Amino acid sequence: MTTLTLDQQLALLMQGTEYGDENLAKAMEAELRAKLAEGRPLKVYCGYDPRTADLHLGHTITMRKLRQFQELGHEVTFLIGSYTSLVGDPSDKDKTRPVMTIEDVNRNSETYADQAARILDMSKTKLAHNGQWLANLKLHDLIKLGQNFTLQQFLDRENFAKRLEKGEPIFLQETFYALMQGYDAVAQHTDVQVGGTDQLFNIITAGRKLQEAFGQKPQVGIIMGILPGTDGVVKMSKSLGNHIPLNSTPEDMYGKVMSVPDIAMGKFFRLATRWTPDKVAEVEAGLKAGAHPRDVKMMLAWEITSSFYGDAATDAAQEHFRTVFQKGGTPEEMPVVKLEGTPKLVELLVISNLVKSKNEARRLIEQGGVKLDGQTVNDVNVLAGEGVLQVGKRTFVKVVKSFR
Repeated sequence: MTTLTLDQQLALLMQGTEYGDENLAKAMEAELRAKLAEGRPLKVYCGYDPRTADLHLGHTITMRKLRQFQELGHEVTFLIGSYTSLVGDPSDKDKTRPVMTIEDVNRNSETYADQAARILDMSKTKLAHNGQWLANLKLHDLIKLGQNFTLQQFLDRENFAKRLEKGEPIFLQETFYALMQGYDAVAQHTDVQVGGTDQLFNIITAGRKLQEAFGQKPQVGIIMGILPGTDGVVKMSKSLGNHIPLNSTPEDMYGKVMSVPDIAMGKFFRLATRWTPDKVAEVEAGLKAGAHPRDVKMMLAWEITSSFYGDAATDAAQEHFRTVFQKGGTPEEMPVVKLEGTPKLVELLVISNLVKSKNEARRLIEQGGVKLDGQTVNDVNVLAGEGVLQVGKRTFVKVVKSFR
C-alpha cells in the first residue's frame, strides 16, 4: 500500500469517516493531507476502555483504520484506557456510568492485546496504558487542564443537556473524562487520533485544544461512523444483544453477518472490511446493476470472517451456512450437551447456556424457535430428550444421555 499516491492514501484513510459537519470534514481532510505530505511517519493512536472483557465487531472499526495507517508506514499505538475506564466515557450515555476499580480494569484488559492482534500487526504496534501518565497528574495539573474549558461547553453536549432538562444528575467526575482523553494526546504528542462519532467532543474539542495549550500542533481527528448491530439500525452493543463477538466461531460470525439487513450493507462495506474505496465502489455498482443482495452479502460475510479466521475456516463456515440455512440441513459437527436426570427442556436450555433465562427459553418455545430432531417444540413443559436440538436459526447441539 505504500505505493499509493497521496490522493489514494487520503481517500483510503478518510473512508468511513463521519463528522456531521461538512466544513469540519474538509478541514480535517486538508490537515491530514498536509501531514501526509511531510513524508514522515505520523504518530497515530486510538484508545480502548476495558469496561468489558470481550470485544465485538463494532470495536474493530477503529482498529481496521489503525491497520491502514500501519500499512502506510505510520507509528500506531493501541492505547488501553486503564485510567479513563475508571470514570467511563459519558459521551453516548443517558445516565452516569458506575465507577470501576483498578482491579476490574486490569482483569478486563488481560485479553485486549490478543484480540487486537487479529487485526493489527502487533510487531509494529506500540501497546500503552494511559495510567502511565494520568496516574502522575497532581492537583495543580488538573487545574491547568480545567482552565481551558467552561462548564457551558460540557452542559451543551447533547447527552448532558438532556439529563439536565430531565433533572437527572450529572456527576462532576463525568466532566473529567474529556480532559483525561485530551491529555492522552498531549502525553503522546499525537498527530492523528482515531475514534467514533461519539468521540467528536473528546478528540476535536478537548484533544486539539489541550495540545495547543501545551504548545503542540493539534491532532487530526479521524472520526469513524458507528457500526450498526445485526438489527441494522442501533449501534452494535453486547448489552442490546445485536453484536457480533470476536471470541466466537467462524460459523457464528458468518451467520450473524448474513443476518444483517440489506440496508446496512453499505456501512459494513466501509467500516468492517479490508476493501479499498475502489473495491467498495465496484461492489455497490454491482448491486445497482442488479446483483442479488444475498450474493453480495455472502461476499461481505466471507470477507469479514476471513479477516479474523482465515480463508480455509471461512470456506467451511460458508458451506455450513449453505447446508443449514439455504438447504435446510443439519451441520455435520456440533457441540454435545449431556443430559443428566429428567429436566424440563426449558431448564436444559438454561443449564447449557443456550439461553440466559427460563423466561427467554419459554418465549423461544412459544414463538416456535426451538426444534428437536427437526420438529418444532410447542410445549414449554416438555421434558428434555436426546437428539439434535436447534435453538433459533443458527445454534445446533447434540443432546446425549450422561452415563456417569
